Amino acid sequence: MLGGMSWESTAEYYRLANRLVAERLGGLHSADLVLRSVDFAVVEQLQAAGDWESAGGLLAEASAELETAGADLLVLCTNTMHKVADVIEAAVSIPLVHLVDVTAAAVNDAGLTTVGLLGTAFTMEQDFYRGRLRSHGLDVLVPEATDRAVVHRVIYDELCRGVVTERAAEQYRDIISRLVDRGAEGVVLGCTEIELLVSADDSPVPVFPTTRIHVEAAVEAALVDPVGPVATCR
Repeated sequence: MLGGMSWESTAEYYRLANRLVAERLGGLHSADLVLRSVDFAVVEQLQAAGDWESAGGLLAEASAELETAGADLLVLCTNTMHKVADVIEAAVSIPLVHLVDVTAAAVNDAGLTTVGLLGTAFTMEQDFYRGRLRSHGLDVLVPEATDRAVVHRVIYDELCRGVVTERAAEQYRDIISRLVDRGAEGVVLGCTEIELLVSADDSPVPVFPTTRIHVEAAVEAALVDPVGPVATCR
């Protein structure tokens, strides 16, 4: 697992991975994993500067360290930094479980064709995420500019710092309602921290929690023998 973006959501990745392995295998089983957690302040500065080349290089190097440490499956514990997924994939020989692909599969399995997307401004406004969802046959709606600013601010100023407030939850509920009014049949929670704030109870349509979807796909891929010991989840 390559995490730290932010550590708040990475902690949820770790918790879910261990919980899901225990549910699958029972007893005292837990996830056999390697976790590399980067300093999010450095990554955020590169994001803000638009220096995606340096950000990609930093994460590619960290991913190579995970492979050297014995990982045979890579999970990038962030939505936004899937912008540099191709750089990471080029740096390792192990497979990357791509968050957008497994999320799109979940939406398609639910029989939906139009989804609203919440995430950082980078995720909502750039094509690396929306375009990949569209490549799976989905129509993607994002909030209007004012609402996008609210979603982004809450992520960086509150959720990444472990601050969860009812006011922010209410703002997100209102934004979701406006997406539904525009035709969204479901809502992709396209930032790992959003799941700390919003759940299915906050939406009149199905939500797709990308962290859980991502971890479930990774655990499924990592458990080579569903009735035997964990081969790896790293």
